[in-house]
Amino acid sequence: MTKTYDVILKGGTVVNQDGEGLRDVAIRGGRIVELGSFDPSQAGETIDCTGLHILPGVIDSQVHFREPGLDHKEDLESGSRAAVMGGVTSVFEMPNTNPLTTSEAALADKVSRGHHRMHCDFAFWVGGTRENVKDIPELERLPGAAGIKVFMGSSTGDLLVEDDQGVRDILSTTRRRAAFHSEDEFRLRERQGERIENDPRSHPIWRDEIAALQCTQRLVSIAREVGAKIHILHLSTAKEVDYLLDHKDVASIEVTPHHLTLTDEAYERLGTLVQMNPPVRAPHHGERLWWGLEQGILDIFGSDHAPHLLDEKQKPYPASPSGMTGVQTLVPIMLDHVNAGRLSLARFVDMTSAGPARLFQIALKGRIAAGYDADFTIVDMKRKQTIQNDWIASKCGWTPYDGKEVTGWPVGTIVRGQKVMWEAEVTTPSRGEVVLFQDGLPRA
Repeated sequence: MTKTYDVILKGGTVVNQDGEGLRDVAIRGGRIVELGSFDPSQAGETIDCTGLHILPGVIDSQVHFREPGLDHKEDLESGSRAAVMGGVTSVFEMPNTNPLTTSEAALADKVSRGHHRMHCDFAFWVGGTRENVKDIPELERLPGAAGIKVFMGSSTGDLLVEDDQGVRDILSTTRRRAAFHSEDEFRLRERQGERIENDPRSHPIWRDEIAALQCTQRLVSIAREVGAKIHILHLSTAKEVDYLLDHKDVASIEVTPHHLTLTDEAYERLGTLVQMNPPVRAPHHGERLWWGLEQGILDIFGSDHAPHLLDEKQKPYPASPSGMTGVQTLVPIMLDHVNAGRLSLARFVDMTSAGPARLFQIALKGRIAAGYDADFTIVDMKRKQTIQNDWIASKCGWTPYDGKEVTGWPVGTIVRGQKVMWEAEVTTPSRGEVVLFQDGLPRA
């Protein structure tokens, strides 16, 4: 029989917009051509997916890959290698690098660095500042731009717009959904005395739930006033879930695996390794986040992958930096929750592919459907495996989940029809391309 396809995914359970079912997927030219049943002789390559689930490619819309300027912690190549090792096919990288990603030139430099050097597809958030506000309508639509990101609370790097007028000016100019780190900088400054030397357990006391809630309330009020759409990153408190229930018309919400999985008990075991902004908190916050997930209030998962070397993280608190790895563990940690019955596989897919595509108007990704990019996260839902530091591909080489056994594991990562990772090995040279957006400009 004449070969008509480049690749066939054979014998797997496809999970897409119409449910789950045993189907083959035919690929040509990096796109999905057809779903159905196909003879292996019809393709140049057949990938046996028997016993595996074929999911739409996972999109992680919040990672910090540290390049340029902090390359000793991570770079675009190493961070994207960690991504595909964990089943992630596309990432949105954050602007708090050095130099900051706040100009057309800085964005173009990142796109150039990532092109065919990153292992997955990519876009970059552009930092919103007082200085570049007039340029935002053009910046947010440039090739490779995911949108505008604003820090209302200080974290790693120098991006900060803490006042209402500064935020109002930015949101008055945005046309796409803007993303926010929502912690009230004024309260954080007032409460710096709550930090206790050498005691990371004081981190969530300093950066308390009021700092998060106050900032989110301010942000929603401004968004309503100017008619803007906002995206709140790494939600971490129970009160924010309850508040945002009434504001879903303007605000979308990201939640991280660590805020759903870890509690303040982890400070006893891991110390500064779990120091994050916003912090891991008391158990009732995580339980309310799970309630928000079950109710559909939360929209997507993001890892907030923010690596630091171990010797940096092990400095005595508060000299220790906030942030930890996450892009490689997002899929196994959340699949473990699927297997534990905390969310359905369909909900996982919506939170990791269809949801990001919907929120950010991503073109050609987020579904297993004819005409879409052939991006797949192929998983073994029954495999039990222990997450270990030596599996972590990030330059920093550690994870707070070291030693944790999970059920559900990423077996393969396929990006635009290329088998990039299979069974914990990167199998294809890096061919990452910029993500396309419905409301952006064409791929360069």
